[in-house]
Amino acid sequence: MSDSAGADRETLTYEDFGRAARELAQQVADSGFEPDIILSIARGGLFLGGALGYALDVKNLFVMNVEFYTGVDERLELPVVLPPTLDVVDLTGTKVLVADDVADTGKTLELVKDFCAGHVTEVRTAVVYEKPRSVVRCDYTWKQTDAWIDFPWSTLPPVVSRGGSGH
Repeated sequence: MSDSAGADRETLTYEDFGRAARELAQQVADSGFEPDIILSIARGGLFLGGALGYALDVKNLFVMNVEFYTGVDERLELPVVLPPTLDVVDLTGTKVLVADDVADTGKTLELVKDFCAGHVTEVRTAVVYEKPRSVVRCDYTWKQTDAWIDFPWSTLPPVVSRGGSGH
């Protein structure tokens, strides 16, 4: 649903997110893909990764922390993997479903897919939103949009500021 503040914003509610996660899980199940591991891209992908883990009955959930966004439509030149770094030994020979909230430029997903390449049997991607400019075409997408997305977990400012960005 679009935000009434302007057509350039997409607003996701927690209720919409619940529906999106369930519909994405159904897409994965319907495709016949049975992931051994769900790899969430932190922070935005944590919510989707957990929801998909429950819906697809996958208990092996991993996290990769990648920093790219510094603010509303502001980003670093390239995404950067932050420590602790995932050990590829844990991924070797597995089928991995990478979960994130949005494929905007797609560069974060591309980085994570490249990280997995050569180690995993298969890697697929699931996102709530995909933008047309993304360099990665996701395997499972709930919705396409060109707008900036207000996610329910990052719309309000942090309760405590630790010097990082809210996104």
